Amino acid sequence: SLGGVGAVEDHHSRHHHSHRHHHVARGHSLLPFPRAQSQEGRMVTLQLKNVCARYGRKTIVHDISTPCFQGGQVVALLGPNAAGKSTLFRRILGLLKGSGDVLISHTTAERPVAYMPQDTGAKAVLSVYESVLLARMQGRSLTVQADDLAQVDKALAELNISALAERDIGDLSGGQRQLVSAAQALVQEPEILMLDEPTSALDLNRQISLLSVLRRLADERQMLTLVALHDIGHALRFTDHAMVLEQGRLIACGATEDVITPELLRSVYHVNARIEPCSKGRPQLIVEEAI
Repeated sequence: SLGGVGAVEDHHSRHHHSHRHHHVARGHSLLPFPRAQSQEGRMVTLQLKNVCARYGRKTIVHDISTPCFQGGQVVALLGPNAAGKSTLFRRILGLLKGSGDVLISHTTAERPVAYMPQDTGAKAVLSVYESVLLARMQGRSLTVQADDLAQVDKALAELNISALAERDIGDLSGGQRQLVSAAQALVQEPEILMLDEPTSALDLNRQISLLSVLRRLADERQMLTLVALHDIGHALRFTDHAMVLEQGRLIACGATEDVITPELLRSVYHVNARIEPCSKGRPQLIVEEAI
């Protein structure tokens, strides 16, 4: 999923903006979401109202409504396998049909949303540098500017993968491809960044490094970041808010420390667990047993 551009079908969601044609870069969809008039000093916002998503006639995600998330926040999307997390991301991007409203406001970019999917792919015959530059140029001028090259260098450096620049994508390990995929999303300088299990193939050091970078960039760029995670401890450490899905329904949404409770972990994840502060006062998840 590192090359090519495909048109997205019209969908039933009512984006509250003027309508334009949506395009998606395979894998890293950077959709030119129609946007309301930007207001100086206002951060980008995202809100879901009664959002559903379906494959064909089968509804997978049901009636999801959220508070208004805004730039600078990191939001965890949690839930067991097959809870509907990836489906919800695809619905927000307009890649799936369904009723309800996806409201994006106060954007200043032509393509405010970047998406890192679970499947990073390895079919493109490109170097790492070329693939990140291609992601940068989607929807932009065909002429590569000095700033474009600088942003590619910056994205690779942020993720500590500059040494991979000349390597072919197909020769990389799964973890390395995952970091390249993250660079492809970051190089777009999005206002809203959505990442689907970005740490699933990474070792512990790189998990912490990547999530630390995402947390810092959300603060520095006032970027709204939505990240699907399986590691509840990471959610507690790095995110401000959490949404918990189960069987396609939103069962909890709020401040991460308020949402993740022993009761929720027992009900949704079927484990006995407790959350206690460490010596630095950070909440720590301690799992005692599966039930």
